[in-house]
Amino acid sequence: MHRGINQYQQVGTYSSAAYADPYRLVQLLMDGFLDRVAQARGAMERNQIATKGELISKSISILDGLRSGLDHERGGDIAGNLEELYTYMQRRLVEANAQNRVEHLDEVASLMREIKSAWDAIPPELRSREAAEAAAAREQ
Repeated sequence: MHRGINQYQQVGTYSSAAYADPYRLVQLLMDGFLDRVAQARGAMERNQIATKGELISKSISILDGLRSGLDHERGGDIAGNLEELYTYMQRRLVEANAQNRVEHLDEVASLMREIKSAWDAIPPELRSREAAEAAAAREQ
């Protein structure tokens, strides 16, 4: 999860990410991803090639951070499916950058909004229990 914090901080977001619990860190990464994709879309529309490339690169880095936080042991098929989806989204971002395809940016933003919606719907009591279990596992 520390890699996720580093990815988040490297893309110019809040330093408070270092103090976020794992659930909140994932939320911050998703928010940062959506912000960067929206900014890349604007840069693409304004024909700001260098800015577009930087923002897409930051979006890809955030997906790397999200992927590094996946727990395949505890997450099972869901973690595997998310990894495949993040890989697909990275490919689409590369294509969007190379081909100046706004619709690819819209597609990955839509996918992330769906994932984030499901993540945000996790009940607080479940988040607290998961955080406590993860902390206990780290102490062992």
